Amino acid sequence: MSHLVDDNLPSTPGKYKAPYNLRFRVNSSSLSSRLTIWSSSLFLALIIFFFFLLLSSKPNSNPRRFLGNNHFQNSTTSWGGSHWEKQVRKSTRTSSGSGGFTVLVTGAAGFVGTHVSMALKRRGDGVLGLDNFNSYYDVTLKRDRQIVLKRAGVFVVEGDINDAALLIKLFDVACFTHVMHLAAQAGVRYAMQNPSSYVHSNIAGWVNLLEVCKSMNPQPAIVWASSSSVYGLNSKVPFSEKDRTDRPASLYAATKKAGEEFAHTYNHIYGLSITGLRFFTVYGPWGRPDMAYFFFTTDILKGKTITLFESADKGSVARDFTYVDDVVKGCLAALDTAKKSTGSGGKKKGQAQLRMFNLGNTTPVPVSRLVSLLEKILKVKAKKKMLPLPRNGDVEFTHANISLAQHELGYKPSTDLETGLKKFARWYLSYHSGSKKKRSAW
Repeated sequence: MSHLVDDNLPSTPGKYKAPYNLRFRVNSSSLSSRLTIWSSSLFLALIIFFFFLLLSSKPNSNPRRFLGNNHFQNSTTSWGGSHWEKQVRKSTRTSSGSGGFTVLVTGAAGFVGTHVSMALKRRGDGVLGLDNFNSYYDVTLKRDRQIVLKRAGVFVVEGDINDAALLIKLFDVACFTHVMHLAAQAGVRYAMQNPSSYVHSNIAGWVNLLEVCKSMNPQPAIVWASSSSVYGLNSKVPFSEKDRTDRPASLYAATKKAGEEFAHTYNHIYGLSITGLRFFTVYGPWGRPDMAYFFFTTDILKGKTITLFESADKGSVARDFTYVDDVVKGCLAALDTAKKSTGSGGKKKGQAQLRMFNLGNTTPVPVSRLVSLLEKILKVKAKKKMLPLPRNGDVEFTHANISLAQHELGYKPSTDLETGLKKFARWYLSYHSGSKKKRSAW
């Protein structure tokens, strides 16, 4: 049965019932088949565990309950009231004659979220941001992004996607045609330090958002960020949407894979139109300080030694670095081609659209090359040390097959790494120049 273990298997293989004349041919050579089934079962068990963890942590209180003077609140923030509602309505107003969308962008003060929100607003869509401003990295950077968005006319609500009452209130005030879900606990390595934060955001928060969206009338179409990390231990390159994704190499990847399974479930049961986007190492201005290109820049300029990891064969780790403007174009194309959800008030009325796309640059670059380019751009020689790639969830390489996104979305990344790094370095030096005006300049 070795011929059954191939690339035609679904991302998460289910039960396979062999034809009658093959059922008695299984022997010790079918070990790989057994391992595939075992790993799939283990992963499904992980998803079930996360789901019951979510259910057990759900509050029993009425999500529509509010406290005094129409001010809803959760454990960290308060919201509501006439002025707050006025800000929401103003932000979600489309430009006159644009016929644009009304989009709720979660994670709006994040790296990609800020760029997507700005692009939507520039073309005339109504945009409302939502962000919990967590402290995974410097909150000052998120607040400066919030200032940039405010100047562009985008109001960012401070709140958590786990707050059902807040989400319901936002849908009461504004009729969202689309949700761009970019809120997530990011980072592969941090998952080993704080795994519960990934369950809270990437699973519980995602399910909470899906629950609210499926109950709306009309339901919004959803575009959301998965991750190239779901390809995990795959060795076949480039990574295609048809490839297996049931062997995650990190807890972060496991939560994103679980998110894809929940998306399938809510699409199938409730008729939600859902498009997932697997991002490949996004970089650029206003980026995340925990990303290699960002903290390499910081350490090189400070004269600190940077650590480069090498693969088992002593080669350099490689990434499919994708410039943020190219990713934004892919996000907007996904919104523009998303079909309407088919459900209403939690009831499915027809088959709904369900899609998944890779958004990468399809040109993997060794991290050693990234460092060489930074040295050239910053005009500073880096102090380097080489270490074996640790077993912390990182993979040796990523490489996107983008043919599906090219065909369906018209996605055509056009920024090479050197050009993108020059733009990033220009922003970085300006942002850290000490000028308040430059810190909040787009």
